[in-house]
Amino acid sequence: MRIVKQALAGTLESSDLLVRVAPAEGEFSLMIHSEVQKQFGEQIRRVAEQTLAQLGVKEGIFILEDKGALDCVIRARLQSAVLRAADAEQIDWGKLQ
Repeated sequence: MRIVKQALAGTLESSDLLVRVAPAEGEFSLMIHSEVQKQFGEQIRRVAEQTLAQLGVKEGIFILEDKGALDCVIRARLQSAVLRAADAEQIDWGKLQ
């Protein structure tokens, strides 16, 4: 899936996260800012990378501002932001969980 514009999903409320997505030709960057980075930083990164891989995303800039979100929330917010930022004709709905 190709990111063609900037998009947001989520909030900065407790137990949620805000995902920012931007296009980047030939570049992949995943930045995570979390209140629980020390305890769950690796898990947050793992969930984000798996979600992006399932969607077939290979390039773009992804910034996650986490406020203690569960894995299912991370997946949902990331999927929403990517779908908003992608060319709508490229969406493979079967890849979403």
